[in-house]
Amino acid sequence: MIWNKVDEIVSCGIEKAVYPGAVVVVGKDTEILYEKPYGFLAVDDNIPVTLETVYDIASMSKVVATTSAIMLLVSRGDLSLWDTLGDLLDVPESKKGISVFHLLTHTSGMQPYSEAWRDLKGRELLESIISLEPENGLMEKINYSCLNFITLMAVVEKTTSMSFAEFCSEEVFRPLGMNSSGFLPEELSNVAPTCERGGKVLKGLPDDELAYYLGGVSGNAGVFSTGRDLFRFVSSLMCAGLVPSRVFETFVSETVCIGGDRRHLGWLAPSRGSSAGDILGEDAFGHTGFTGTSLWVDPVTGLYVILLSNRTNISRRDTIPQMQRIRRRLHNLVFGSLG
Repeated sequence: MIWNKVDEIVSCGIEKAVYPGAVVVVGKDTEILYEKPYGFLAVDDNIPVTLETVYDIASMSKVVATTSAIMLLVSRGDLSLWDTLGDLLDVPESKKGISVFHLLTHTSGMQPYSEAWRDLKGRELLESIISLEPENGLMEKINYSCLNFITLMAVVEKTTSMSFAEFCSEEVFRPLGMNSSGFLPEELSNVAPTCERGGKVLKGLPDDELAYYLGGVSGNAGVFSTGRDLFRFVSSLMCAGLVPSRVFETFVSETVCIGGDRRHLGWLAPSRGSSAGDILGEDAFGHTGFTGTSLWVDPVTGLYVILLSNRTNISRRDTIPQMQRIRRRLHNLVFGSLG
């Protein structure tokens, strides 16, 4: 089988100081084909990674939490993809025509990020993001933006009259048996630390600045999870365990293409040179996280690959190209050999 080669690819990331440790889970439909922990919890730690190690999944939160919450609300008739911010929130005139669809597909015209976290915290930071004027018009370009998903968090809270963390816990994580997943984990012994901020290494607090200064709960990042929990998440989606299959298929089959960029609803679509590798077709879907996490799914074969690491415990920027190369090699191997 291919598993020795999987071990070689993932282990090279430890040998080359891309990340201190990692977890890989390869699944097909509702079956785990391979799962293995590698390395250590942190760069200065001799505690080995286990299958129970909890990772900051960073922007994978966009699909695991936020997109899932929107799918649920759409499936229940509480929300439409074409409901606008003018219908849902108190926003400037320039943002009233932005729809849930535009936010999910990153076609809202919003900036990629905001540096407002340097001066604002908590509710004031959230309000500054909601009131920020877009820099482009609707559908002019696909501009990947954390601000879109922070806004979607506000949409979920407004629609449900629940906090985002509570809704995700009660309606997504707990029903799927994702008992080690959520925001701001209380038990820290199994949590893999990420970067240093304010003189302290983060453990159980988001690596992402906006999520961190929003208080640890955000629509763009902040979820902590394990490989096995993410296996439960993917396998449940694929067998209609969270939302009806018609709803899920709409989110992962709808594709927006502008200027060579492609997006599903909330999910990434494979593109040339992306972390998905070179094998997956246009109908595949997935997402990555800045901390060194990724998830890619091939709906044709039912195969999927979950890779979790805490790359940012070593470096926030320098190891990004190496991380991408490891992802591409791993996905080429698994999807090319087993597909």
